[in-house]
Amino acid sequence: MTELMPTLFIGHGNPLNAISRNAYTDGWASIGTSIPRPRAVLAVSAHWYIPGCAVTANPVPRTIHDFGGFPQELFEVKYPAPGSPELARRIKALLSPVSVALEESWGLDHGTWSVLTHIFPRADIPVVQLSIDARQPPAFHYELGKRLMPLREEGILIIGSGNLVHNLHSYAWGNEGVAPFDWAVRFEDRVRELLLNGDDAQVVAYQELGRDAMLAVPTPDHYLPLLYILGLRREKEQISFPVQGVDGGSISMLAVRIG
Repeated sequence: MTELMPTLFIGHGNPLNAISRNAYTDGWASIGTSIPRPRAVLAVSAHWYIPGCAVTANPVPRTIHDFGGFPQELFEVKYPAPGSPELARRIKALLSPVSVALEESWGLDHGTWSVLTHIFPRADIPVVQLSIDARQPPAFHYELGKRLMPLREEGILIIGSGNLVHNLHSYAWGNEGVAPFDWAVRFEDRVRELLLNGDDAQVVAYQELGRDAMLAVPTPDHYLPLLYILGLRREKEQISFPVQGVDGGSISMLAVRIG
């Protein structure tokens, strides 16, 4: 039997992290050297948030630059990892009876490649993406994560890419030294406590965590990838936080490692 792969939630933050060297990207690089080499990567990115469930099935996924207003250098980044139609079909089967489209027009968005360019810089490991169905409640995404559990036994690294706290309206663009907002710190601390205590139900029902949750998660897209990773956790399995910090006052860069 293949060694059980860990699973990761990565706070990806500003797209410029793709071409930056900082504490966050150094942490991602360290993750890449501390885990077994996977057979393939399945990424659940906040930036493929659509009204439906789909998985990339193209053998050569394109690098998508799904942002604007950044330096040309960022638009020139390519992450030429191969895809895996075989893995896409396996995911479709695991998630049945949920309808999953095999999608060949999408590729790897920056939620995926901006972190993988540091974790696996050689881009020689197949990567597929699973969309986040925007029509579904949080519990749906948690349950999908549970259905993907067999992949961890098959050498597949599953990564959720988003941000535990993600409020762009409050983000201090260009001010790296700004202190985190109190509500951002309180919400992150609360969720970390729940994760360590194995209280999945409250993490899933984050909307019931009060005003801090409303400020920290004004839209669900960046939070939901965490629920896929949480669903992959075995009972009493070790959990750690290999990357920490709050960027621009309102973006949590917390990384969560299970296993």
